[in-house]
This record gives sequence, C-alpha cells and structure tokens, in this order.
Amino acid sequence: MNDVAPARTTRRARVRAPELVGKGGWLNTGGSEYSLADLRGRIVILDFWTFCCINCLHVLDELRELEEKHRDTVVIIGVHSPKFVHEAEHAAVVDAVERYGVEHPVLDDPELATWKQYAVRAWPTLVVIDPEGYVVAQHAGEGHAHAIGTLVEELEAEHAAKGTLRRGEGPYVAPEPVATDLRFPGKAIALPSGNFLVSDTTRHQLVELEADGETVVRRLGSGERGFGADSFNEPQGLALLDENTVVVADTVNHALRALDLGTGSVTTLAGTGKQWWQGSPTSGPALDVDLSSPWDVAVFGGKVWIAMAGVHQLWTYDPETRTVAVAAGTTNEGLVDGPGDEAWFAQPSGLAVSPDGTRLWVADSETSALRYVDGDGAVHTAVGTGLFDFGHRDGDAEQALLQHPLGVTALPDGSVAVSDTYNHALRRYDPATDQVTTLAMDLREPSDALVVDGDVVVVESARHRLTRLRLPEEAVRVESVAHRTQRAATEVAGGKLQLDIVFQAPAGQKLDTRYGPSTRLLVSSTPPELLAAGAGAGTDLARELTLNPAVTEGVLHVSAMAASCDDDPANEYPACHVHQQDWGVPVMVVDEGGAERLPLVLAGMDDRDAQGA
Repeated sequence: MNDVAPARTTRRARVRAPELVGKGGWLNTGGSEYSLADLRGRIVILDFWTFCCINCLHVLDELRELEEKHRDTVVIIGVHSPKFVHEAEHAAVVDAVERYGVEHPVLDDPELATWKQYAVRAWPTLVVIDPEGYVVAQHAGEGHAHAIGTLVEELEAEHAAKGTLRRGEGPYVAPEPVATDLRFPGKAIALPSGNFLVSDTTRHQLVELEADGETVVRRLGSGERGFGADSFNEPQGLALLDENTVVVADTVNHALRALDLGTGSVTTLAGTGKQWWQGSPTSGPALDVDLSSPWDVAVFGGKVWIAMAGVHQLWTYDPETRTVAVAAGTTNEGLVDGPGDEAWFAQPSGLAVSPDGTRLWVADSETSALRYVDGDGAVHTAVGTGLFDFGHRDGDAEQALLQHPLGVTALPDGSVAVSDTYNHALRRYDPATDQVTTLAMDLREPSDALVVDGDVVVVESARHRLTRLRLPEEAVRVESVAHRTQRAATEVAGGKLQLDIVFQAPAGQKLDTRYGPSTRLLVSSTPPELLAAGAGAGTDLARELTLNPAVTEGVLHVSAMAASCDDDPANEYPACHVHQQDWGVPVMVVDEGGAERLPLVLAGMDDRDAQGA
C-alpha cells in the first residue's frame, strides 16, 4: 500500500503566510511594491521559479489559462529564486520576464529570503494563499494547474460566502514594448542563399536576414502564440534537412515543424501539440507521439536528433519512416555517462555535429556541461561535473567550468565553440589537447553561434542581435571563478533518514489504480556512495534511507510521480492528471541536531509541519 496522505477534506491546515521579501524589488507593477496585507481579500498563488529551469517554464504555460479565467480574484506572483549566479542579476531577471511573456507581478529575490521563509525545496513550487492570508496548499513540479483551479473555485465560493473575497483588477502593469528587429533570438542557421534564418523566440516568429545579419528579408509566423499553419510558440532550434526544408524546434508547442523556404509554408513533422508525461509513448508515428520542449535539432547519422530539454533526453526523428524514438537519456536529471539508455542529461539545449560526422556535441545546460554522443550512441562528458558546480575556469577540461551553456558549434579544426550563456562568453574546447579556453567576453547571453567564412556569428540573445566575431589567434585571459548553488544544504543526521513524499489528491479526485500502482519514487545520490541503502525505484511514496557515515556531504536526487483521476463511479472515462517533480537536495551529515526526516511536498500540505505551526 502506498504511504500517501488522504485526499483533501474541507478542513484545511491554517498556516499564516510569511511576508514577501526580495532585495531585487518588484517587476510588472509599474514601480509599486506590495505586501501580503495589500493583497488581502484576493487568492494569491506564489510561483517560485528561476529562469534557467525548463520545468518552471512549463508551469508558466500551465498557469496562463487559470490566470486569465480568474483574473478578478487571483493574483499570481512569481518569486524569482536564482540557482545560477547570473540569475541573481536584476537585469537578467528583467530580461527573463519579458523573454518568457510573464504577465503577472514578479518579486526578485536574489538572496532566496522568501524561498527560505516558505521552506521551498525545489523549482518550481506553487504556494496557494487564501484571502485571509493563510497558506492552504503547496505543490512542487508540474501538472498541478487543474488541482489549483479546483481549489481556487472552492476558495472563491467559501470566501464569497464569508464576505472575505475581494474582486477587481490585479496589480499587474504591462511594461512598455521595445522596438527591435529581433527580440531575444534563440538559434540561427546559414541558408543556401547566404542569408541567415533566426528563431525570433519571444515574438514567436522566424526571421530571415540578409548576409549582413541585420537587414530583414521576411518574417515567418503570425507573431502570436499558436499551433496553426502560420504560427509558432517560442521557437528555438533550426536545422537544414535539405536545400529547401528547415526543421524547427517549436519549443512551447512541443513539436517539430518543417519550413518550406520557397513558399514559406509550415507543416508539422512530429508532436501533437501536447506535452509528454511519464507513461506516454516514447516511440512511434511522429505525429502521434507527444514531445516535451524540444530546444535544438541537428542532422546526425541520417536522422534529426532532438535536444528534448523538457525531459532531459535526446530523441530522434527519422525522415524516411516519419517516426520518433528516444536515443539517449532516462528522464532522470543529472550527469551520468554510458550507453544511451543509461545516460542522464539535464536540460540539453544545444546540438552540433563534428566536421567528420563522428560526434554529436551537446550543450547540457543545467549541469553546465559539454557532452557528446559517439557513433555507437554512447554518451561522454568533455567538460562539467554536475548540477551544482559552475563558473568560468579555463585550462584542463577535467577542472574547467561553464555556466549554463545553451549552444554548441563545431569549428573547422575539430574543436568546439560553446555559447557559455550565463558567463556572457564564447568558450572553446579542443579534444586534441583536452583544454578549455575563452574566445570572447562581454557578449550578452549568447545562445548559439555559427561559422561563416572563417568568422563566428554569435546569437546575442539579450542584445537582440547577431554579432560577427573574428576567431582570435590567441585566447582571452580570464580570471578563474568557481561557484556552487546558493541553496543551503539540509543538515541531516547520520544513519537512518526517513524520506516522505507528501501528496494529497486534489478535491474530487483519487489515486488512479486501475492499471496498477499510480505512484512512483526514484532515489539516487551524488556521490553514489552517499546512500548505503534506499537507492532505486519503487511505488511507495515513503522510504527509509541509510546514509553512509563516511560521506559527509552530497546531493540526494529524488523523482516522484502520482496520477489522480476524477472520483466519480458514474463516469466511465474520468479525467486524469499526472503530478511529477524532480528534487536535487544538497545534504550535509552532522553529528548533532540533524534532521531525521526529509519531507518533500509534491502536492498538498505536510501535516506534521502544519500541526507544528
């Protein structure tokens, strides 16, 4: 039997919501600042996010419909809580809010003050506060929009009856639009004509530029989010399939599209327009299989390889059979090399094929790593150590550091240029010497690059332009900087540690057990020696772990999933919803005062915390 908390009843835990504090201040409010007292009478949803996180971007999209439907009663506030050093820069948060079309107030919390007050452990986390200022639910990960929508309707009815609900316009104030030819471009390719094609991501278009990289030839796409024949939704990667066809990673549509360069027409190659969830097919006819945030594409070994950022995998599309399949990755997030079906990735976001066609280079952004797939499909790491170490350090590859790279470019001499996005730099890795150097600095969030006539053309995403650089004869000298994530480690006692995944099925729903267990839990650690017992997969959402006393610190990797369906015996086809989240929990084993229980909230409230509040 799964150790799962019971479904929510009408009686809710009463936990007073901590105040909202963020040194970076407020965005999307026209300069106004807000406290919880200012929002009393409204239902407040706090979205703890960071802009590097693909799961956070999925949640932004999940919330759009709820935000529009309940605009007069609900106030969504994004609490930006950075993982990477670059994400703590206020200007970068301002850019991200525009880049991803965030249409609600955002509190910039670079020091994680509000994150700590709410005891948040993962990106993304959603916290619901009722009109009287009490926390009534917490949800980690994706797939909770339906549950929160149901809760919002309950709260609207309850507080309307009590007279504590206040309707009206919210605090959101749209920023003034800025006129530029490109707006946060993502990727670019050179066309057979000598022109460039650029994914103008924030404007949901593709833009063809003349060979000067500046003059607009034509725009493709309506400029509005959509999945029609004339629309895209935050497109990213581009690859030439043949002289007349470009494959487009239509990221937020979870699809691959084909652009006919002659007619400008757009068709769908793969994807249904819906996001892939655990348990969905991972191979088959391309138009019947869901994808998840494809971020880049490249033609390798006769197939279109897809950086499937949303599920930490590489997939392939076969133009001959018109089928898709997983090529590498398990959906677990991390850095593990080996055969494709055993390797772990973390948000792969850039692809490039070596000049001799023997390697597919991968920019693995969340591990700040440069990886590659060989001709046998095995995965290797050239630069990078894991999810929590990053920085700007040149030299021997085994100790070199990157910071959230989004692009990778094969250079003619066999080396690789890395668009080191959060370091605002173009880096170079040379497989012949196993050395990392810096080619250029002072770029602004470079997200891709391509070689043209011996020069490198860089997509400077946050400067909204293409920038042409001469490849330098000597590398730039850069002072080394190393970072670790700002998240404080959880102090735990040595020996036994009780791991509890807190999950409460949404009101009116129950766990879906028609086809077997409806929950899944996967636990591992970095280093692997941290866990003496308790690693592996299972169906119970509670597990006793045994920590190795010889390992004093590390990271627990926890992945949980639960499926719930409408609890109505009369409904032959109940609506079902999948809730899932991955946690990376830094832990430090201490002799005294360490926690003996680690609760991770997937959905609902941790009853023990609520009783102690």
